[in-house]
Order: sequence, then structure tokens, then C-alpha cells
Amino acid sequence: MFNKKALKKFFIYFSVSIFISLVVSFIYLFYHTLPETINGTLQDYMFKIRGEKKQNNNIVIVDIDEKSLGILGQWPWSRDDVSKILENLTLANVGVIGMDIVFAEKDRSSPHKIFQDFNRSIEGIPNYDKEFGQMVANTPTILGYQFILDEEKYVNTEPPFIQAIIIEKNKHQDIEYIFSAKGAILNIPEIQENGYSSGFFNNIPDPSGMVRAVPLVIKYDNQMYPSLALELIRISLGVRKIVVNYGVQGVDNIFLGGITIPTDRYGRLIINYRGKGKTFKYISAVDIFTNNFKVEDIEGKIVLIGTSATGLLDLRATPFDAVFPGVEVHANAIDNIIEGDFISKSADLDGINLVIIFIVSIITVFLVSYSPLWLNPFIMILMSSFISGLFYYSLFYQGIILELFLPLLSVIISTLIATFMNYFFEIKKEQLIKKKFASKVSLDVMENLLSSADDAKFQAMEREVTVFFSDVRGFTNISEAMSDAKTLIDFMNEYMDPMTDIIMKQKGTVDKYIGDAIMAYWNAPLSVENHAELAVIATMEQLHALDNLNKIIKKDKRYIDVVKMSKENGVEPLDIGIGINTGKAIVGEMGSSVRSDYTVIGDAINLGARLESLCKYYNSKCNISNFTKAQLTGDYIYRFLDLVTVKGKKEPIEIWQIHDYDRAENLHKLYDVSKKQLKYELELYHNAVDIYKKGDFKKALDLFTDINGWDNKTNSKIYLIYMERCSKYLLDPPLNFNGVYAHTTKG
Repeated sequence: MFNKKALKKFFIYFSVSIFISLVVSFIYLFYHTLPETINGTLQDYMFKIRGEKKQNNNIVIVDIDEKSLGILGQWPWSRDDVSKILENLTLANVGVIGMDIVFAEKDRSSPHKIFQDFNRSIEGIPNYDKEFGQMVANTPTILGYQFILDEEKYVNTEPPFIQAIIIEKNKHQDIEYIFSAKGAILNIPEIQENGYSSGFFNNIPDPSGMVRAVPLVIKYDNQMYPSLALELIRISLGVRKIVVNYGVQGVDNIFLGGITIPTDRYGRLIINYRGKGKTFKYISAVDIFTNNFKVEDIEGKIVLIGTSATGLLDLRATPFDAVFPGVEVHANAIDNIIEGDFISKSADLDGINLVIIFIVSIITVFLVSYSPLWLNPFIMILMSSFISGLFYYSLFYQGIILELFLPLLSVIISTLIATFMNYFFEIKKEQLIKKKFASKVSLDVMENLLSSADDAKFQAMEREVTVFFSDVRGFTNISEAMSDAKTLIDFMNEYMDPMTDIIMKQKGTVDKYIGDAIMAYWNAPLSVENHAELAVIATMEQLHALDNLNKIIKKDKRYIDVVKMSKENGVEPLDIGIGINTGKAIVGEMGSSVRSDYTVIGDAINLGARLESLCKYYNSKCNISNFTKAQLTGDYIYRFLDLVTVKGKKEPIEIWQIHDYDRAENLHKLYDVSKKQLKYELELYHNAVDIYKKGDFKKALDLFTDINGWDNKTNSKIYLIYMERCSKYLLDPPLNFNGVYAHTTKG
């Protein structure tokens, strides 16, 4: 059962989703220009994702290409040469020829034209235009022409003659959806009148300049005319009648010879492109001219004559290619019709698109509203992916173009608004929680409580953690050297800020600051993979960060006394020791009823603190236990320090020092030796330690003494420790020596 508060929230979110749907639907219905442009771009990406598709091999393009222009000369060629191409195609038993070219002017190379221009007798002189017209009449050639749609640049007043009968059915709208032409660029009469039929070859780009659809019919002087592609199909089918069927909002489809061609409301075929340019079979025009082609490539096929030459300017932008031969646009249109492989954008889809917008908005708002904040981007991605997948499936498997941009916009708007509303509704609750816990837990833990308020994970429990303790060396001397308390605080903040950032960057939780010390832990309250590794990485980053930090301190006039003191002592202004241990601890909210904090306690924590304090004893920067070392997978340079029992513990532990990453470029500048030299020193040292553990104190003493005598050794203190022990054991040999040293103090 829903309570009143839940029902109120449900109603608010539902109302918001409906409001978003109404706004987006308003854009779809009344301001569709911008969404349509973006939709086209998204549709183009879908084509690229789909890739190339096999085309019909019954369509061939005879290409007036660069090769042909290089041999037969610049365009326009002599009509005599073009006649030769038509003749050779006909002799090869071509099915039908479509001319993606208009011959709007007389052939200037014709002897008849030349004699006429010089006022010479033309009797018996060859007329290439007339001869070409006769060739057109004697071959299965369908002429092409171009309509003027925007302004009267060059107009033939006589409309072209067509063989087709075009009928408009169910037209009852006052609005004229079919494109209307203002004029036509036709072939000269000697050619146009000899053609069996003709069709226009207008390619009308979208506002973005992309050719995504081609008109199949255009109206001129109250008469409907077919495109070149449609006329070629009509003649190939041997039918005469073309029916333009209207729907509620414009043209629905075009029917001829048993084929129903779905169109958009303007009578355009949306082209299902097969791929990039030259996807179809191309034959160079000069090869047809010289009969240098295979008859089987031509026999019984639809041949389009056009150009891919850049200089002839019949290039278009398509979803696959920015430079696409215009003649291949017609080839794609013909292929779509022959194969029945259509994609359509019917005006009847408006209702479906609006329903999708409403459903998407409602689902997104409720998913975002009832999910954690971190899931919101994934919900938005999931919903967007689902819509894109639906669009892709509909486009290529159902042949239907759905609206894509506006549903995606609905998802984005719904996600943002629902997220904002979640924040608005939860902000008071969050403020109450903050007020309740601000006096009880640290800020980090409080933020986790806010995100997991109903979770039991903050109750006390046993858990494996990696604990980190760090301490500033010589802090007493530093504080005494400071001129005032504010300068000391500023100095410590210079150190604490970057150190804290490093810990948090490596997913650690800063538990507390104890004067000059920092306590942190990993793997609580939230689980962290490789927590021991992250603690060590944080340690290495802190040690490296000290280099730059000390440079800053040395340049700051406020700390001149500290810098002077450190120089006198031969040390850096800032130096730290770090102890790390991994083990089971009790984690949870602890304290009194007045004040509490989320923290960690137990032997593993105490051991971490002891390891830090022993940094001074062993003169090391970072001490880790064998428990931590066992979980490390990174490459580090290790030094075994000791096998000890610490105060209050009976079980011995191994103490290891990490010098640095095992990468030469990162070798810490504190070690005034090369990595190779350091590793050589450690090899001899570990050999000496092994001998010491076996109880051969004399030999071990000699080895430790020898290494300690080096000028560039990295740790004098450790060698003195073992030299002192060996000397002591030589004078007073221990019974049942097992290599364990008992620390009776904390450091």
C-alpha cells in the first residue's frame, strides 16, 4: 500500500513527465525543422553503422570519368562520339539506357553547325545532332532533363512529352505536396522529339546539403512528370499507368506494375543507400566507345550514363560519402524499387512518434526518480541506447523511419528534471540527517550515511582493513622554530592538504589528525579492492610529493627559521615516517551518546601505529608488516628490516621497508644512488641477514661492517643495529636463537 506521501510524489512525477511530453510534442508538431535536420544526421550515422549492403547486379553505370575525358577530350563531346556509345551498348543487347545528362545546346563540333555559322551551304553536310537524335530513336534510350524549381534561369516553355499516364488518387487536400517546377531544361528538339520517353534527374538536397531522398514525380504546368529512375522502372516493367496515392497528410505511395513504392508526404523516395560511391558496377565511357568491355556486363541490364568527374560538378553529399556521383543516386533509387527494399517516412507515423515521446518521458522520469543518483547517467545511457536500437531496427528491418532526436531529447530533459526534483525533494531530508549526525560522525562518514541511510553497514563489525599512520619527524623542533602559532598552523596545512588529497585519491578514509600525525584506513566503511596496494601507492606518492613540498617551503619567507634549522641539522624541512599494516579490525560507529565517530580499533590498528613509530628506530620512511606485503602485487624495492615481537604481543611479525617503486624514473631523490647500486646493496644486505638468522654472528658481523663502510650506503642505522646485535651475541650467545628480536618499547 502506498502512503499519502508516496502517492503525492507519484502524482508529481507523473505530471512532470506529461508536461515534458507535451513540450517535446509541441516542438515535433509545430517546430520540426531543427529536429528534422538533426534526425537526418543521426540517420546518416545509422547507415554508417550498418555498413555497405549488396546491390542489384542488373544496374550498370557508364561513367564519363577522368580517364574518358583524358582520351576523348573535355566535355561536351561530339554527339557523334556519344552516338557511338549508344550504338555499342545496343549491340551488346542492353536492356534500357537512362541518360543522366541533358543536351540543352547544339553540338558545336558538328560540321552542319560549323558550316551554318560561316554562312556556307549545309546541303549534304553531316548534322551530328540530327544523327544523334536518330540514334536515340533507334536505341532503348530514355532521355534525361532537369526541372527548374526555384527560379527561372533557363526555361523551355514547351513541357516534355511523356509516355506515362499519371493518376492522382484520393487527393482531397487543398495543400499541394508534390514539388512544382517553374521551368525545365530540356534536350534540343532534334534529340528530345526522337526519344521514346524521358525523365527528370533532379536531386534535391536537404537544408543540410545532404541528398537523402529523391522526388519520383514533379508537377509542371498542371501535369505530373516521372523521374528518370521511375520512368526506367516503368518501361522495364512494360506498363504505362502510374498511380500517386494520397493519404491523410500528403502522398502515401506510388503504385506501378504491381509495385507499391512508399514515399514521404512530398512524393519523395527516401533512399536506402547501398554504400559509398562506386558501390555499383562502373564501366568507363571510353571503354564502351572502344568496345573494350564484356558483353555480359551489359546484356539485358539497366545502364545509366552519367559522370563521376569532379570538373563536371555532378557530385552530391550522401550519408556514406561527402563526394558521391549524382548518377549513382539514381542507381540506388532504381535498386531500391527493383528489390522492394524501401525505407519510408509516412505522415501517418506522427501518432506513433508522439506515443513514443510520451512513453519514453514517463518511463525515464520514474526510473530516475526511484533510483540512486549514481544510476542516473546509466539510466539515461540505457534509455538512449534502447531508443537508438529501436530506431535502427525499425529503419533497416522494418523500413520505417521513426523520430529519433526528440525521444532522445525527452530522455535527456526527463533525466535532468527528475534529478533536480530528487535533489529538491531530498534536500530537507538531507539537512535533517546532517543536523542529526554532524555532532556524531566525521564528514566523510556522514556523506556515506546519507547515501546509505537505511543500510546496516555502519554497525560495528569485524573486517579486514589496511591502516595507515604517518608522523612528521622533528615536529617539536619545527614548532619551536616557528615565530607564532598561526605560522605553525599554516605550515602544517601546507603539509596536510596534499597528503590528505593523496589518501582520498587512492580511495582511503582519513580517520583523524593527531597533531602532526595522520591516521587513515582502507576497506571501510565501503569495500575497496586491493586496499593494501592502494595504501602503499598513497605512501609512495606522499614520499614523492615531499620533494616539491620542501621546495615550496624553502622559498616561503614565513618558514625561514625552519629552513635554517633544517639546514643546520642536515635534513629537509619536512620529513615523515609511515607505518602500514593489514589485518582484521573492528569497524563501526563508536563513542559516547554525546559524540561518536566511525572508526577502526583492534590489534591490527595498534600494530600499524607501532610500525610507524619504529621508522625512527630503523631509520626508514615506510615500514609495512608481512601481512600487508603478502597482498601487494606491484613492483617495489623492498628491504627486510627485522623479525620482531612488539610490546604487548607474543607472535613475531616481519617488518619490511619499501624504498620506492621499482622504476628507475621514479627513484626517490633521498637515495643518492642509482637503482642498480641500491639493489646491489640490498642483495648483500639480505645475504647478511640470512646468515645472521642462521646464528653465524661472526660472518654476519663482517658483512654488515663491510657494507656500513661504504660511502654511498642508503641506511647507516640498520647496519649499526645488526652490528651491535652480532657483537652482543658473540659475547653472550643466545640459547635456541630463532632470529626474533623483542621490542620492549613502542619505538
